[in-house]
Amino acid sequence: MTETELKILLNTITPPRETARAAAHAHWAALAKPLGGLGQLETMLEDAAALTGTAELHFERRAVLVLCADNGVVAQGVSQTDACVTRAVLKNLVACRTSVCRMAEKAHCKVVAVDMGIAGKPVAGAVDRRIADGTRDFTCGPAMTRAQAVQAIAAGIALVREQKRDGMQILATGEMGIGNTTTSSAVASVLLGRPVAEMTGRGAGLSDAGLQRKIRAIETGIAVNTPDAADPLDVLAKLGGLDIAGLCGVFLGGALENLPILMDGFISSVAALCAVRMCPKAEKAVFASHVSGEPAARLVLEELHKKPLLNAGFHLGEGTGAVASLPLWDMALAVYDGCYSFAEGGIAPYTPQC
Repeated sequence: MTETELKILLNTITPPRETARAAAHAHWAALAKPLGGLGQLETMLEDAAALTGTAELHFERRAVLVLCADNGVVAQGVSQTDACVTRAVLKNLVACRTSVCRMAEKAHCKVVAVDMGIAGKPVAGAVDRRIADGTRDFTCGPAMTRAQAVQAIAAGIALVREQKRDGMQILATGEMGIGNTTTSSAVASVLLGRPVAEMTGRGAGLSDAGLQRKIRAIETGIAVNTPDAADPLDVLAKLGGLDIAGLCGVFLGGALENLPILMDGFISSVAALCAVRMCPKAEKAVFASHVSGEPAARLVLEELHKKPLLNAGFHLGEGTGAVASLPLWDMALAVYDGCYSFAEGGIAPYTPQC
C-alpha cells in the first residue's frame, strides 16, 4: 500500500451512528436500576453501539493482538535488557506461557502473536508481518523510512480485517519490544508538544542513570530528525517502532471495520494517538482499558478524551491491561441483555432529577 492509497482508504471511514447510540442509551434507561448507575460501563456500550451501528451487542468472540518488534535505540542503553528478550518473549507468547496468555485464557480471549520486525530470523508459530529486522537507532537518523511506516500501518489494518473475517467481535491490543517505551515517549513528546523529561518514565525499571540516558537519547533523536508534529506519519517514521506503527494500523482498521479496539497501556495509546491524528474519525473505534504507570500515560488518554476502566498500576505490557478489562465488558453486557425492565418489575421508571 502506498501513502496515497492509505489516505484514500482512510477517507472511507464513516462517523459513528448516533441513532444506534441513542437506542442503546434508551435501552439502559428502561432497565430497573438507577439511571446511569453503571457509569462508564453504560457509556462504553453506547459508544460500541454507535461504532457497530446496532444496539444489539455481541462481543463473545475476542482476540488480543500482540505486536512484537525490536528498536535500534536500545543501543543507547535505554533499557535493562537487550533485544534478545523480545525474541524470548515472542517464543513464549507462541507457546502460550506469558502473562497475557494466562489472563486471556480466563477472559476467553484468543492470543495472536505477531512479528512486526524482531531482530534475527522469524520465530516459528508467530504471525509473520515482518517489515524489517527491527528499526534503526533514531539517535543517528530516522528509525524507519516513511514507506516502511506505511507498510506497517497497512499490516495492522490487514490484521484487523483478517480477525473480523474469522468472526472476532472485539480486539484487544498488546505489544512486546525492548526499548518501546523510549520510542513511545519520543512520539508522544512531539505530538503533545511537551518536554521529553515530562513524558519519559523508567519503563521496566531503569535506574536513575538509565532514565537520564533514555531522556538524552530521545532529546538527541528529536534534534537529529526534526520531526514535524503536524505530520503524525513523519513523527512515527522518524521516532517510532514497527510495533507502534502496526498498532496504529490496528486502530485504523477497527474504524474501517467498525470493530472495537481496546487500548492497553502507554505504548498502544500512543499508537491510538497516531491513528486519531492521521484520521480523527478513527476515534470511534478506540476504547480505553487502564492507565499505566508511565508518566505520560494519563496525558495521552486525556488528549484522546478517553477514560480508563481500571487504575491498578499495571505496567507489564503484552496487552494484559486490555485483557483485564474484558470481564467488565462481559458484566456490562450481562446487565444490558439480562436485567429486568421497570415495566417488567412493576416499578415506575426513574426520571432525571437534575
